[in-house]
Amino acid sequence: MPAVAAVDWGTTRLRAWLLGAGGAVLAERRGDDGLITAREAGFAAVLDGHLAAMGAPAGLPVIMCGMVGSRQGWIEAPYVDVPADIGAILQGAARIEGTARDIRIVPGLAQRLADAPDVMRGEETQLAGAGLPAKGRHIVCMPGTHSKWVEVEDGAVAGFGTWPTGELFSVLAAHSILRHSLGERPAPVLPGDADFRRRCEAALAEGGDFASRLFSIRAAGLLHGQTPEQAAADLSGLLIGAEIASARRRYGMAAGTVTLVASGALGRLYEAALGLAGLQVRPVDADEAVRAGLMAAARHNGMIAQGAPA
Repeated sequence: MPAVAAVDWGTTRLRAWLLGAGGAVLAERRGDDGLITAREAGFAAVLDGHLAAMGAPAGLPVIMCGMVGSRQGWIEAPYVDVPADIGAILQGAARIEGTARDIRIVPGLAQRLADAPDVMRGEETQLAGAGLPAKGRHIVCMPGTHSKWVEVEDGAVAGFGTWPTGELFSVLAAHSILRHSLGERPAPVLPGDADFRRRCEAALAEGGDFASRLFSIRAAGLLHGQTPEQAAADLSGLLIGAEIASARRRYGMAAGTVTLVASGALGRLYEAALGLAGLQVRPVDADEAVRAGLMAAARHNGMIAQGAPA
């Protein structure tokens, strides 16, 4: 029997699992009915549809994270200000009133610095499930449309930053002069690609200054016959290298280990780029991390017995 339903509900996508008391995945659903769709169809109706499809018992509790807890979501789960203990963040899950089930949403994080304001929703749950040691300073990279870098000290989030690398790639590829170089659908990039690695190393060497090199991607196509595949690798390497160089400078990482919470092709690109930067990588699968984080949140909120097997 499942102990809890766990849901990662983003702007465009939804992932839901039925989890046993030890965290084993008993059923899984993925769909395109994210925040935008659910606002029209109704959050309760969308959730009930997924739970029914997985055969969830009527009284099964549900723990959720992501944009479902934003101001435009089902209810707003207020941000927790950093610095904040990770366990305390999870324990503050907001409950949805008026539902037959116990349904709660993990709050996001807010950094209210005057010169570096920032927010996150969803990544805090991945962070909780990343298996970080309780003591010491740890730097965590969570790549994506808006990549997050997090500084954790002795089990508490000390601060974080957002690099919109994925969004920059999409905007430049579709709405700048580079669209003529990359083509209508940019080719996938492999971590061993020589063009990716060369551009990544260049951005790392220049400390993250990539703007002056962007037009050279277009020029390479005009002057040297560079293919769209090479142009995509160039742009990806340049942007990821610039992100890592900037984060390395902000967090004072001349060397050391970065916990990389990612999966799939993007995770492999970042692992390669972090290696080029001279950093050791501790890889953590993003899906496993969010499930573990949601299980921890369920325990912290009394939805699952604290003594349940881990």
